[in-house]
Amino acid sequence: MNNLLQLKGSFEQIARVNGAVSSTLPTGKSVKVSRLQNLLNNLKELQTYWQGQNLLSGALITAHYIKVAAKSNRLRALLGKGKKTPNQSVVGAKFSLDGSPKHIITHYITKEILNESIILLTHSIDIVNQKFNGEIDYNIVDKINKNEILLPSQSIVKTTFLKIIVDAYYVEKFDVSIDDNLPENDSIITIYKTDIRTTQLLEKIGINVLSSRIMDETTILLRPDELEILKTKAPFLISMAVSDLSEITKDNFEFIDDGIIRIDSPKNEPTIGVIDTLFDENAYFSEWVEHSNMLSSDISISQDDYEHGTAVSSIIVDGPTFNPSLDDGCGKFKVRHFGVASGGSFNSFTILRNISEIVAKNRDIKVWNLSLGSKVNINPNFISPEAAILDKIQFENDVIFVIAGTNLSSGETKTRPIGAPADSINSIVVNSVDMHNKPSSYTRAGPVLSFFIKPDISYYGGDSGNPMRVCTPTGEAFVKGTSFAAPWISRKLSYLIDILGLSRDIAKALLINSATGWDKQEDNPSLVGHGVVPKKIENIVSCADDEIQFVIQGISEKYDTYNYNIPVPIVKDKHPFIAKATLCYFPASSRNQGVDYTNTELDIKFGRLNDKNVIKSVNKNRQTEEFNHHTYEEDARKSFRKWDNVKHIRDFFTGKNRELKAYDNPLWGLSLKTKERLDQKFGEGLKFGVVITLKEINGANRIDEFIQNALLRGWLVNKIDVDTRIDIFNAAEEEIEFE
Repeated sequence: MNNLLQLKGSFEQIARVNGAVSSTLPTGKSVKVSRLQNLLNNLKELQTYWQGQNLLSGALITAHYIKVAAKSNRLRALLGKGKKTPNQSVVGAKFSLDGSPKHIITHYITKEILNESIILLTHSIDIVNQKFNGEIDYNIVDKINKNEILLPSQSIVKTTFLKIIVDAYYVEKFDVSIDDNLPENDSIITIYKTDIRTTQLLEKIGINVLSSRIMDETTILLRPDELEILKTKAPFLISMAVSDLSEITKDNFEFIDDGIIRIDSPKNEPTIGVIDTLFDENAYFSEWVEHSNMLSSDISISQDDYEHGTAVSSIIVDGPTFNPSLDDGCGKFKVRHFGVASGGSFNSFTILRNISEIVAKNRDIKVWNLSLGSKVNINPNFISPEAAILDKIQFENDVIFVIAGTNLSSGETKTRPIGAPADSINSIVVNSVDMHNKPSSYTRAGPVLSFFIKPDISYYGGDSGNPMRVCTPTGEAFVKGTSFAAPWISRKLSYLIDILGLSRDIAKALLINSATGWDKQEDNPSLVGHGVVPKKIENIVSCADDEIQFVIQGISEKYDTYNYNIPVPIVKDKHPFIAKATLCYFPASSRNQGVDYTNTELDIKFGRLNDKNVIKSVNKNRQTEEFNHHTYEEDARKSFRKWDNVKHIRDFFTGKNRELKAYDNPLWGLSLKTKERLDQKFGEGLKFGVVITLKEINGANRIDEFIQNALLRGWLVNKIDVDTRIDIFNAAEEEIEFE
């Protein structure tokens, strides 16, 4: 086996050069005056509607697009004015649920901007009618851009006119978005962000909310009577709504009494945080667990409330002892356990407030296990409040959550979408497989927001034929559920971060990379994610003799973060390798943007440098190349995982792979292009981790040659030797007594 290598070197940074962007229609397409007239009628109706409303000083306008719209294809003139671009006024986005997905984007604008848009549309209609006989096509737009056709009117400038024509091509209609499908019990409500504070808006319509029921500037907890007032007086304010009371997905327990297990006292082992139901301090390993009961004193507690949490912590502390077939080589771990839920249900709003406080007060813990999950399906158009707060915590803090992928209920046989908080984008979401690596019978499915791959990975969580052994308050138990797959991943993650000293970006990428192979994935990613993680930690931090695996981490400061200095070995003017790479980063996100949730995109390219010093990426990614290459938004999301914060690109091993040509510049390159969804630069200072694996197609071991060449090219190369790293960890954690 070859050791994992850590390459340390500098990345070059280049800012994006923004040239003049001309407005144009797709080749062969046109806009008829009837489309412009329909949009004008929509805006006039909305003008009348909002003149009759005195709650807001501005207007909420929803644009329905003809497809999933790239940022460059969204409104550029309508609903904007001067330096106030339409993109700055976006307060929500979702997909239509009928047929193929299409963007539905909500803006909050001033009434002055609405009036301005009506005037501009009116002038544009006059020009199309007078000059172009009621229809304007690609060729005409092209000639206007080149000044081969001049506009007859001075009432609107050329650039604005063309932007409106392009806006009209991509937008079908404008209206007010009102959701009739709302919960009937206590609900977590998110209000569209306007220029008035949410509490003031609610007071205007007769709802007074205590500060204890306010999560952030737009999200509050409302009682059923308060929600009814909001639905009656101002339904247009509601952006998202979810029930506050979530029933926990049940895991199956079968209890036995099979003797007593003993365990030594803890020493300097790493600590993993567990947020779950309560922990039974009579468990044999209780010395390893520091427990805090976060439940209100008003809640009555039964023995059932201790089962789930105790079982989860038992795997983290001592799982391999009673599951020897799953011995991962990671040793034992201490646990800081926070009981935030009873055995049957949990109050989402209370847990959200608890989690933020728990993480803030326990900054020494890097890995958190959360095996609680809702029975209710996630919403296809927005992230759950639970997942959003976890994503925010992970963006702002150097921590990572491992979350169970939730289960089907007893008796269910047809899979359905996962439940909150398994829709957390920054977290590692874990589904369960049986011992044959096939999805467990109780598995629920992704994706999230119709796009993000969730779960991320899968592991063994027990099944009817091979249940998982755990410790519970009443003794040993046989169980099955994603709740018991997640703790095994938490163990591996803590080993990588706390013992081997790797960053969370690299650790997450390593786990995902280890779950992938060189063959095309057979199982559905919506059920197993990127694949099943190996049992042994050594199979994650080392690779086969014919492979070279190395990690690189860096920080994105500008548009292009790149290094063209990777010396992949050459044999007879050829590179006898295939490659795969996994990129992970933890972006900021905006729940109020709906389906456009992640704020920053890192687009990865890795491969040989051709004679023009352009990377020939292993996945044929040409999104950011010049010379008129265009990738449609839907294709970019499907093929290159655009906006996903986990990207895995690879060649496939067929047994017939041929050596790759070595160009005049024989080096390989890695480039990350940073793209922002919002005007604020959330990507500046964004950390990332990349795991790259090279496979020698003829079976030769060329790692020594790679290390030598890397050192000659100025890289600092460290071997991740497990035994050495453990010695370093133990020495660092050793208590020194001074005489």
